[in-house]
This record gives sequence, structure tokens and C-alpha cells, in this order.
Amino acid sequence: VQLQASGGGLVQAGGSLRLSCAASGKIGSINVMAWYRQPPGKQREWVAGISPGGSANYAERVKGRFTISRDNAKNTVDLQMNSLKPEDTAVYYCKVIGAGWDSWGQGTLVTVSS
Repeated sequence: VQLQASGGGLVQAGGSLRLSCAASGKIGSINVMAWYRQPPGKQREWVAGISPGGSANYAERVKGRFTISRDNAKNTVDLQMNSLKPEDTAVYYCKVIGAGWDSWGQGTLVTVSS
């Protein structure tokens, strides 16, 4: 399974970005789809996850600002990021979990300037 993430870039504080991630290959059944991020010099952290039925969960620091969504027919997961803050600067990774497997995207850089 290959994951292709896109949508990162440079944005001013208070702005918005939308990340997208598409899964391809021998996918089978996908369970949870999620986004993680790795700020500069820090460890990778979980940002948000969404079940096949659309139930979403968020890290406290992004709750109310970020929205995760998925399209099961297209095997895609998006992350809408609003009210961005400089501390949201990170490389963002999508992750897909299936039955007995998981796969990571290549990462897309989001830079939020103050």
C-alpha cells in the first residue's frame, strides 16, 4: 500500500491549509486513517484519527481547529487545518491501518509564520 500526501506549504498564523492523503495499491479493508506530525527537533505525535464510520478523535492541542475527514470509496483522508499557529509547524504524515498492516505516507511540510 502506498500513501501519497499533499497540501503542505507556508501559511501565516491564523490561516488555513488542507492536507490530503490518497492510498493506492493492494489495499483490502482499511480501518483507521490518521494524521501525525513531527515538529522540528521533536518526536512524532498523533494529531487526529477517523474510523471507517466517520467517528473522529483529535489531540487536545488541535481540537476545534482541525477537522479530519475520509472518503472510503476513494481511500482518501483529509485534514482541514484552520486558525493555524506557529506551533503547528511540522512535517505531517498520514497513516492508514488495515487488518494486520499499516502504512505511512512520505510526509508533507507545513510551516506557519508568525
